[in-house]
Amino acid sequence: MKNIILYTALMLTLSIAAYSQQAKIYNANNQYDNLAYIDAIKTYEKIANKGYKSEDIYKKLANSYYFNADLENAAKWYTQLFEMNSATLESEYYFRYAHSLRAIGDNKKANDILIIIANKEANDSRAKLFIKNVNYLDAIKANSGRYKIEDAGINSIYSDYGSALYKDQIIFATARDTGGLSQRKHKWTNQYFTNLYSATLAQNMTPYEPKKFNSNINSKFNESTPTFSKDGQTIYFTRNNYLDGKKGKDGDKITLIKIYRATLVNGDWNDITELPFNNDNYSTAHPTVSHDGNTLYFASDMPGTLGNSDLFKVKINGDGTYGVPENLGNTINTEGRETFPFISDDNELYFASDGHPGVGGLDVFVATAESDGFFKNIQNLGSDINSPQDDFAYLIDTNSRRGFFTSNRDGGMGYDDVYKFLETRKIVCEQVLYGEITDFNTGKNIPNAKLTLLDKQYKEISTTTSDDQGNYTFKVNCGKEYYVRVQKEEYTATEKKVIVADENGRTYLPITLENAKCVVTVGDDLGKCFNIKMIYFNLDKSNIRKEAAIDLEKILDVLISNPTMKLDIRSHTDSRQTHAYNKALSDRRAKSTIEWLVKNGVNKNRLTGKGYGETQLVNKCTNNVKCTEEEHQLNRRSEFIITAL
Repeated sequence: MKNIILYTALMLTLSIAAYSQQAKIYNANNQYDNLAYIDAIKTYEKIANKGYKSEDIYKKLANSYYFNADLENAAKWYTQLFEMNSATLESEYYFRYAHSLRAIGDNKKANDILIIIANKEANDSRAKLFIKNVNYLDAIKANSGRYKIEDAGINSIYSDYGSALYKDQIIFATARDTGGLSQRKHKWTNQYFTNLYSATLAQNMTPYEPKKFNSNINSKFNESTPTFSKDGQTIYFTRNNYLDGKKGKDGDKITLIKIYRATLVNGDWNDITELPFNNDNYSTAHPTVSHDGNTLYFASDMPGTLGNSDLFKVKINGDGTYGVPENLGNTINTEGRETFPFISDDNELYFASDGHPGVGGLDVFVATAESDGFFKNIQNLGSDINSPQDDFAYLIDTNSRRGFFTSNRDGGMGYDDVYKFLETRKIVCEQVLYGEITDFNTGKNIPNAKLTLLDKQYKEISTTTSDDQGNYTFKVNCGKEYYVRVQKEEYTATEKKVIVADENGRTYLPITLENAKCVVTVGDDLGKCFNIKMIYFNLDKSNIRKEAAIDLEKILDVLISNPTMKLDIRSHTDSRQTHAYNKALSDRRAKSTIEWLVKNGVNKNRLTGKGYGETQLVNKCTNNVKCTEEEHQLNRRSEFIITAL
């Protein structure tokens, strides 16, 4: 009887303990689901440290640390998770684990993890970037050693981050005195909500004592990451979904963040409004305005986002309205986080990302703007700005090369800290364009050939000569389009187009030349004899296209080398438009070709010309016959018939 009583008591105790543990797990799951990660950590960790093993708990415990940028503890619990089960884990856990491993300096294991997921998830842009840049640490090392960094002098034991320059001040977010009885903590981070503060800057950007920025802007919720219009009359800033005393929530009753705007009226900020592309069901944050004031860049997880958060741009219209937000595309955005954009006065885009190869957590990257509005040539700023922890909210004054950024790196005063810097050397992506010049027929190298490097507008950049082995090199910029023209006596001049790689390194462009010796007679087409392409014109135009001028220079070389040669220029069109129109157009084209040759030194008496319109088509493309643009292009041509030698 006694044994039965003891057994019953033991089972009851175990049942109560099991129930108590399940209740704790249930409570922690609720905290996790409500984004109260700090509170969830306390419960999960107590359970895990008592020896309770659960894949779900390890996931949530590691994620909670990861979402709060405590990557050292995140690595600890991701390791436990991967030791329990790695075969069925989603790809996101591989990337988070790799970032956490980098943060504790275990780059080899981080790379091993990335290789595994790259083999499993070949279409993930982060995997592609890693495979493409396996030696990314070498590039980061090359970009390091360019900064002098020190504490900004405005930090507290709380969170300080997300600065902007306004007149002679730095404006930043801080939680330093928002912890009173009337204020609350953010359940995600267990940190007090932030307000905007300002500090006047000395000439070397050393801040004086900070003070609250503006009572109209600051609320009882978070304000952060301000930016200002060029005239200083408009401020954009990030705030929780809160306006006029009303708090908005999404379908899960979560208060997200939005971008707001205010205008300066009689020295005070008023007329606070949210931007029209905000929404209660997704976040918009961290605005930055282009130098010309026409474009606002920001981060968001709105529909169309590729990853956890993407960078977008939206046009600011002259009447104060806005266009439709555009995703910056998969060159910038990954399946990870892209956030905290800053557009500089020289149109460089700085942003934080954990999707591009870095040294741990969020790293700061820079991309250069192209004429088409897209950004290319993305580079990690190096291990001065970037640490194994989170580094973000970078801004720079392009004249002084001084600026600020935020980091939660070791050695700081608070949760996040603002640092100031002096950039001592600009980051430059350099490429070497190289190759060898060879004979088309024999394959032998051709020394002493003249090479001319031209940009995409055919403007000459530099010249060089191939060495005794036929080799050449040009220093060029990353990601640009160039033309290389090669000339050599007794060879036909040629030209090659090349698009240089958008990363540091070398681009190979071998070029072959054909011997220009050719037996000709009266009636031959000089273009065919000397392998010179026909001179093409745009539809309905008679002006010489830039690329056509390259071929005309070959005709010019032959005429100058053969001073008794005479040519008859015969111009042709396609079958579109009327017969009379095409005849007149082809006459103008023949005249234009002759004028170009005369302008460049050929005696007009050596040249005749005539337009034949559509009377001598080289293919089936007559009236009412459906043809491609390329087929029509073949008929828009000029021929160079030898009439005397």
